[in-house]
Amino acid sequence: MADDEPTRAARLLDAQAKAERLFTEIEGRGLVAPGEGERAVSDRVRDLANELFGTTRHWHKRIVRSGPNTLKPYRENPPDRVIGADDIVFADFGPIFEEYEADFGRTFVLGDDPVKHRLRDDLPKVFEAGRRLFEAAPDITGARLYAEVERLAKQAGWALGGWHAGHLVGEFPHEKIDGADTESYITPANDTPLRRTDRAGRSCHWILEIHLIDREREFGGFYEELLTLG
Repeated sequence: MADDEPTRAARLLDAQAKAERLFTEIEGRGLVAPGEGERAVSDRVRDLANELFGTTRHWHKRIVRSGPNTLKPYRENPPDRVIGADDIVFADFGPIFEEYEADFGRTFVLGDDPVKHRLRDDLPKVFEAGRRLFEAAPDITGARLYAEVERLAKQAGWALGGWHAGHLVGEFPHEKIDGADTESYITPANDTPLRRTDRAGRSCHWILEIHLIDREREFGGFYEELLTLG
């Protein structure tokens, strides 16, 4: 039997809390470090999720990207790269906790480069500004929220790195619609309200993801978590 809406919300928030703890441990244990390969770090994070929570499944591919690889959108698969001493690195993981999906991303800066630090610090600011618009506009569409995130990125001096700024999240596997320009994403082609129910009558819950890039300097950063709860 499907969970009721309060239970769904609580379980999605619990999944995110576990993902947030996972990322706190990633930083605390120094898993993102110079001289480590991206895939090796990804595998250690996978093992850490299992150690902490018994998690063995992830609903999307595990991503650790550094340096110029941080420019690449999700769908690309750049070659494995060794993390440098002055690198910017982001991690994007989608662990499944008790059949509910989390999707969490954060950025790490290893050196003292002020521009990389500024980009990392701008990520949560753009996220929170996007969330404020979502909260203030009951009928907001995916297209309108994407446009606002794009405007905020440009205002801060960055560009967006992908064709969307978020997606549905829920029970595994969450509802998917084939194609790039669909109602499953926060993207310019989505003119439907984000606050709606899915085909099963459940409330739609969303992840907001911010991928900011600097093409000239060849690096980017990433930040994502729940938009609709919290």
